[in-house]
Amino acid sequence: MGEPEILSHCTGFEWDEHNAGKNWERHRVRVQECEEVFFNAPVVAKEDPKHSGQEPRFYCLGRSDAGRLLFVAFTVRGKLIRVISARDMNRREREVYRSL
Repeated sequence: MGEPEILSHCTGFEWDEHNAGKNWERHRVRVQECEEVFFNAPVVAKEDPKHSGQEPRFYCLGRSDAGRLLFVAFTVRGKLIRVISARDMNRREREVYRSL
């Protein structure tokens, strides 16, 4: 597991209010926590062909600065990471992440 090549070209984040609000309302995940996941090691990022329709989708497993283990679904537009959804990792994802 590792980081898709595409992340090495990213320079920031792009947010739309709907996704940011949805992540908070459904899963109590703040925008800042989503972004922190990409900067805290270890982070696992993989392609998600199952959910790639009109554009390539990816997911990452990582932790926030407070240690919260998160699953973040995202796409990349240009050089920006656009978070689609974020939630706490499920049991299987935690096992994968902790085995790193």
